[in-house]
Amino acid sequence: MIIWVLYDIQNDRSRTKVAKLCKQAGLYRVQFSVFLGSLNAHEKDTLRLQIEDYIDEEIDKVYIFPMNKAELQQTELLGQAFDKDLVSDEVRALFF
Repeated sequence: MIIWVLYDIQNDRSRTKVAKLCKQAGLYRVQFSVFLGSLNAHEKDTLRLQIEDYIDEEIDKVYIFPMNKAELQQTELLGQAFDKDLVSDEVRALFF
């Protein structure tokens, strides 16, 4: 399944660690606090548990959105939807 991870994490160290966890899980950074990629259900659950260890549930916000390829291809991208310096051909390929 395709996974979006979006977050707003106040602590710099925690935010950096969550970004590393997303990259280690095989997700691609598409904006500074947004990652996208393909994970199976087990990998998604593992990532969620790892992220929970680094966030403050009283102030931080993390969204993990699963979707299938057809739903992703219906996503509308407006303006500069992705940071061009971050987005790889692998991410672009998910949309076409």
